[in-house]
Amino acid sequence: MKKLFCLLFLAAFGVGTIHAQDFQFKADDIDIPYKKYTLKNGLTLLVHEDHKAPIAAVNVWYHVGSKNEKPGKSGFAHLFEHLMFNGSENYNTDYFQALGSIGATDLNGTTNNDRTNYFQNIPVSALDQVLFLESDRMGHLLGVIDQERLDEQRGVVQNEKRQGENNPYGKQWDYLTKAMYPKGHPYSWTVIGEMEDLNAASLEDVQEWFKSYYGAANAVVAVAGDINPEEVYQKVVQYFGDIPSGPTVERPEVNIPNKVNDSYQVYEDRVPETRVLFAWNTPQYGAQEDLHFDLISAILTSGKNSRLYKKFVYEDQSASSAVSFQSSSEIASEFIVYLNIKQGEDPKKLERELWAEISRFIEEGPTEAELQRVKAAYFASFIKGLERIGGFGGVSDILASNQTYHDDASYYKTKLNFVQDATVEDLKNTAAKWLSKGKHILVCEPFPEYTIEPSSVDRSKL
Repeated sequence: MKKLFCLLFLAAFGVGTIHAQDFQFKADDIDIPYKKYTLKNGLTLLVHEDHKAPIAAVNVWYHVGSKNEKPGKSGFAHLFEHLMFNGSENYNTDYFQALGSIGATDLNGTTNNDRTNYFQNIPVSALDQVLFLESDRMGHLLGVIDQERLDEQRGVVQNEKRQGENNPYGKQWDYLTKAMYPKGHPYSWTVIGEMEDLNAASLEDVQEWFKSYYGAANAVVAVAGDINPEEVYQKVVQYFGDIPSGPTVERPEVNIPNKVNDSYQVYEDRVPETRVLFAWNTPQYGAQEDLHFDLISAILTSGKNSRLYKKFVYEDQSASSAVSFQSSSEIASEFIVYLNIKQGEDPKKLERELWAEISRFIEEGPTEAELQRVKAAYFASFIKGLERIGGFGGVSDILASNQTYHDDASYYKTKLNFVQDATVEDLKNTAAKWLSKGKHILVCEPFPEYTIEPSSVDRSKL
């Protein structure tokens, strides 16, 4: 890795030995060396060498998520992720067991609005076996997906949906999704889908999904670790080269709803505290203002000196938590802020005070000290991820995600420069532009506590 001294400097900051105000960094000093190959069938291969340990990370990204579904057929992307772990035509056995037996760690698959990925860290000696397994389920899966297997995984997904919704505040994302996006928008349904759509999914529907989106040209394979790029390329050609490219995939354009007026929604749940949440539609993932909102969020709620934590949790002690985040997605995002309000406090009062704090940020922007603090934390978090070759935020994940979303595995440099170059005035302008628009206010109230009275009525006679 280039500029090793910069990495050590940032690591030192991460454990609190350097003041953010004195911290200096340059985005251009951070580099992830890699080689890119494109197979004849359109598959993109990214390879990063890291010889610190005899391990490798294999990360496979498919550019398909819930936004590629159609109304009435929600939940397919996530359902198919489950099916991909149940075996393929030439290895018809549970993949978790197969990979666990060769020492795989950090092994999983995930689906969101925009992509589905499968990843694992392995001893480098097991690379051929993992490439075989990944290529077999990419190119040789349909022969083992039958009605019994579909019904089994449908039930697993539906149970996962029930468990999620039964958690405290578990219906929050479902309400937000429907409130923030108009009907028919690619983000107007949840990733896990509607129960009736999952019930209606047929074997033909699932097979068509695989044929449409799991071709080689719609995939990125990232391999990082104790490997030789040319050798990896030859192996990937050997295992993946005969897989068809698949049909051309239509990409939805950036589509950020213009919410003019505030909307208000209240629901009840079995929760200990009232939650007051604000949500705004914001720019798409990777845009300059999207990175601004990452910084704004950190200023508001990251750490004990952040504005909302300091006021509501530490000083006033009126809330048990203050949370904000930029929920970034490929064609539109959301900026979300909420307070969990302590029992005995007035939620309406806290709602007004929360909006007053947001309004103050819109009018004044951050201080220079706040901006430098969150910039340093952003860079420290990014570089901490570079210590890992796999998993979320690791090297293979960074390369694969940037290639998938931006058609450029090095686009992370652009985002780092957006952070580095952001000024107090930039954050003020971004907040004023987007947070002055209409927002959705979602309030979750605890179920009321009911009791019964002892009865003196003799019900043995009229």
